[in-house]
Amino acid sequence: MQRLILRLVVATCLFCLAAPALSAERTDSLVGQLLVASPDMGDPHFAGTVVLLIEQTPVGALGIVINRPAQEQPLASLLEALGIPDDKARGTIQLYVGGPVEPEYGFILHSPDYSMSGTKVVTKDIALTTSAEIIHDIALSKGPAKSLVAFGYVGWGPGQLDAEITRGDWASALADTKLVFETDRAEVWHIAWTHRMLGL
Repeated sequence: MQRLILRLVVATCLFCLAAPALSAERTDSLVGQLLVASPDMGDPHFAGTVVLLIEQTPVGALGIVINRPAQEQPLASLLEALGIPDDKARGTIQLYVGGPVEPEYGFILHSPDYSMSGTKVVTKDIALTTSAEIIHDIALSKGPAKSLVAFGYVGWGPGQLDAEITRGDWASALADTKLVFETDRAEVWHIAWTHRMLGL
């Protein structure tokens, strides 16, 4: 875990402005839903994780883990690392491990009350922005009401996610905004798994 935290600290200096682009989404896409790792998940990287699926296309899928907090960091120091220092910045921000792939990529999931060029609508209640400017706005209390800042993502190749779902590695559940932004991270998996069992 300490290595992951150190990688995240380094990654703040390399905040990317765009995620890897996939082709058009599938008609049977699970985008905007939560993927909940099965209790029998064999891959230790994903045991106990809950992933918000951002893109799913014929060439692959991309999601962000929402329940692996890494460290809390002062907003002022984060802005300085991003090359946009501001002495008006106040408070701290929790950083998350969004997945094992390319931890130099930064993703901010947030409520739809905030939008800028490049913001992606994931659901009617959840948006995604990858510009460092949103961090600056959060630091000045001009950002979204709710947000989750993650580095890295979960990626699947063609057909890989379908195969894992068929095998029982993942179950899907609706993306409750409380689960994404508010619920104690230690409780997110259990609640999401219960939602899956209830068909929510």
